[in-house]
Amino acid sequence: MFGRAPKKSDNTKYYEILGVSKSASPDDLKKAYKKAAIKNHPDKGGDPEKFKELAQAYEVLSDPEKREIYDQYGEDALKEGMGGGGGGHDPFDIFSSFFGGGGFPGGGSRGRRQRRGEDVVHPLKVSLEDLYLGTSKKLSLSRNVLCSKCNGKGSKSGASMTCAGCQGSGMKVSMRHLGANMIQQMQHPCNECKGTGETINDKDRCPQCKGDKVVQQKKVLEVHVEKGMQNSQKITFPGEADEAPDTITGDIVFVLQQKEHPKFKRKGEDLFVEHTLSLTEALCGFQFALTHLDSRQLLIKSNPGEVVKPDSYKAINDEGMPMYQRPFMKGKLYIHFTVEFPESLTLEQVKALETILPARPASQLTDMELDECEETTLHDVNIEEEQRRRQQAQQEAYDEDDDMPGGAQRVQCAQQ
Repeated sequence: MFGRAPKKSDNTKYYEILGVSKSASPDDLKKAYKKAAIKNHPDKGGDPEKFKELAQAYEVLSDPEKREIYDQYGEDALKEGMGGGGGGHDPFDIFSSFFGGGGFPGGGSRGRRQRRGEDVVHPLKVSLEDLYLGTSKKLSLSRNVLCSKCNGKGSKSGASMTCAGCQGSGMKVSMRHLGANMIQQMQHPCNECKGTGETINDKDRCPQCKGDKVVQQKKVLEVHVEKGMQNSQKITFPGEADEAPDTITGDIVFVLQQKEHPKFKRKGEDLFVEHTLSLTEALCGFQFALTHLDSRQLLIKSNPGEVVKPDSYKAINDEGMPMYQRPFMKGKLYIHFTVEFPESLTLEQVKALETILPARPASQLTDMELDECEETTLHDVNIEEEQRRRQQAQQEAYDEDDDMPGGAQRVQCAQQ
């Protein structure tokens, strides 16, 4: 991050909050914070805002890099992010670190506040048949679990030390001067403790996890996809994500992703299928078998004398998708009919049809009016393609007009 060195601002407030001098040693800071924090802890009837201010002041002054920035530039520099900001940690976590996570000496109601681990999200591809019938899928996953040999302590004795390099924060802040008024500030995980804030003596490291506190474990999860589940619906396994010390384990979440079906389309609880009829079938009747998602054969047929018009729909009740958690109730199955007309007819076919079909309406034009009409020729067109070409031509003409000399001047005059 780059920025100009800020003007000097208040650099005494944090010392005043803790009641120490600017020359106070780290031990003086610890003692002052511990005494004031116990007095002002909310669980003991103290002022929550005062307790928060104490934690913020101690967090800054106990970190050598942040303290240096504060002493040199003041509180505003920290607020602008030069030192990673003040008050970034939970004040109760800072307090509990003094008592090993046990809250007040002699017992306390709050104890250490555990952070929640992140959820692990996996996409799960399913077919429309899976969502119609329901299915179970077994998936093998790897995850971190607390080491059973050291109970997640990382050491044989169960002891650990606060990292001296980062004062237990897990992060380090480094600065570089890039000239008279430019400063580069970078925040990165502490390389001495790998961002954990703790160090373990090499001789005391757990032989099973090598001090990492966790080991890898293979686990097979059986995911039950219930009938009627939707695309993007989540199936959650609580507490099955990666484990970590002092952390509430997150969940493993599977997100259903429905694969496209070659025949059926789903809209909520209904199914849609396309079917093309010949002109003969549309006029004289049709009959065909439709294979459903559960492999049943449905007989689809028209009623005697029924005429099916192009772009019409027919519905079959209770043959759609099962409803989630009410699988005995189903939506509708819609069939969208397209009628395929012949390309042309012979004169004999035309005459034969004219004897069967309703008579054509008589012409309302007289012979004299017909003689005055001009002959025309009809051409087949793709109206969508023609409209697209026309819009493209108009856009090109507009672009060319903008490129003409004086085009910008005309726009300017119009704006004036």
